Amino acid sequence: MLNVSANQSSVVMTLGEYVKKRNGVPIGHSKSLRNNLHRSLGAKNFATFWNFWNPIFGYYLGSKIFKPLKKLLPIGVALVFTFIFCGLVHDLVTTFLREKLSLFFTFWFMIMGAVVAISKQITYDLSNQTWMLRTLANLAIITLCLLITIYLNAILGFY
Repeated sequence: MLNVSANQSSVVMTLGEYVKKRNGVPIGHSKSLRNNLHRSLGAKNFATFWNFWNPIFGYYLGSKIFKPLKKLLPIGVALVFTFIFCGLVHDLVTTFLREKLSLFFTFWFMIMGAVVAISKQITYDLSNQTWMLRTLANLAIITLCLLITIYLNAILGFY
């Protein structure tokens, strides 16, 4: 999704350089999706998961939304607002397709953004665990955020 590391360098990377750094292969390479899934799902923590997930979208979110916001806001707040923006983009598409307002992704991404911000504060590291355990941990967090979103949507009457 986006690079959420606190010490980003001032060197501007091109999209191609960014994708290669995240996936280990250039854009369009036959192993790009495999590498993306392997690196993101098996990330050492939930914040790192988002460093690898969807590097093309993450490049633009990081450079056009997160980077300007973090100049105005604390990093954690800028991070959550970046996730909210990403959710709004997803909801714009679903609203257009369904012809009915949807804020499902906005809530989901807001919750995941908050979890990323919190996980950065507690700095847990599962890198000494197996890839499968790291994958299960990351998927469990995504699923928990999804279940909270479904619950919130139900009690707020969005379903």
